[in-house]
Amino acid sequence: MSTPLPQRSAPPGSEPMTPRSRKAARAAFFGFAVDYYDIYLPVVALAPAIGYFQPPGLSPVAVTTLFYLTFAVTLIGRPVGSIIFGGISDRIGRRRATLIAVAGFTVSTLLMAALPGYAQWGYGGIALLLVLRLVGGIFMGGEYTSANPLALESCPKAKRGIVGALIAGAYPIGYIAISLVTLPMLALLPRAGADSAYQVWGWRIPFVVGGLLGVVFFVYFYRSIAESEVWRDKVASADAQQPTPVRRLLRDKDSRRRLLQALLLMTGLWLAVQSVISPVTGLLISELKQDANAVTVALLLANVVLFLGYLYFGHLGQRHGRRRVLMWSGVGTLVISVLAFTAMIGLLRTGGDFALAMVLYTVALVVAISPFGVATVYLLEAFPTEVRASGYGIAYSVSLVLPSFYSVYMLGLAEFLPYAYTPVVLIVLSGVLTTVGAAIGVETKDVDFARSG
Repeated sequence: MSTPLPQRSAPPGSEPMTPRSRKAARAAFFGFAVDYYDIYLPVVALAPAIGYFQPPGLSPVAVTTLFYLTFAVTLIGRPVGSIIFGGISDRIGRRRATLIAVAGFTVSTLLMAALPGYAQWGYGGIALLLVLRLVGGIFMGGEYTSANPLALESCPKAKRGIVGALIAGAYPIGYIAISLVTLPMLALLPRAGADSAYQVWGWRIPFVVGGLLGVVFFVYFYRSIAESEVWRDKVASADAQQPTPVRRLLRDKDSRRRLLQALLLMTGLWLAVQSVISPVTGLLISELKQDANAVTVALLLANVVLFLGYLYFGHLGQRHGRRRVLMWSGVGTLVISVLAFTAMIGLLRTGGDFALAMVLYTVALVVAISPFGVATVYLLEAFPTEVRASGYGIAYSVSLVLPSFYSVYMLGLAEFLPYAYTPVVLIVLSGVLTTVGAAIGVETKDVDFARSG
């Protein structure tokens, strides 16, 4: 009689992804991509048609101010939404909070697609646009503040680094998607003049697409995604009379210290975004006189490489630890990104090869921005379950406020050095803040979500 061979059990922490966790990860990735698609609608799709909402004869300064204000109100709404929905998610559940947030920004985006212009409503059209962008920004902040904790809480510990990087990598995917939707219409439709096809109706199509993506996401999430078991287990035994999650986050000494450290770290990372990404299109086209179509194609390719960078950095964080990778990423930004970005500007200012300059830019981009592939999971692991969504949402979004004034900082720095080089100073500061923010933190790779809190 043969003796059956003993079955080997999987090593601790090496559990495979379950169908439930895969669905949650896919949903978080898709939701984040839709979120970033929606964020860049004013920059990519609406900017060429902003005259539709303006009175004739508006000064160039007023036109520029109106354009930046349309983008800024979304960024203002996101921190507000993270604070509101972080508390909702920690109180009533990740799933319900996500559905409310997705419904909110979907309706806002579809309403924007139907807005009348200055000729129909005067200043009422632009006022309503700004209100809807603000409201949409609040709901956008709520989407990732709720869906991302659900996905990572459903994920095996050994896979969290890769899944977190994949979710964060939705940023370049969202940017690529809005560019692919908008650019063909800009090429095919007339856009000069208040009565041109693009200014009257062409810009609405990317907004409709964004709204339909929101509908698809809502339906998929409602039908396929279950509530986080980690959250449910904690809330089942929680005292309903406890203070709100945000208040608990700020009252607890350890959580408060981690929040301040995370805010410092994320301020550095967001400053990298606002110095390496946000001003580069204007610098390349307006300041350095490069061809707009060539710049658009080059930035699309750079974002493809950036997505791969997110995944690679997530792998490094899973293997070597989140804190260590984030700290050395800050050093890499200080050295590699600064040198590559400076070389790119110098090359183009002297009439050098555009392709080589874009390779240098891509290096600066990947080194400075790919750490977001580690930061998402790091923030979610840093806080206990009862305040996880609140801590993550506040750290991720409130830290964006100061870096959002990058254009003001660049104008001030232009008093001391050529304007094209002003982002370099901000990249240096980004590297310093990221390095210090990571160095004063703790390692989170081995946090057990089932026991945290």
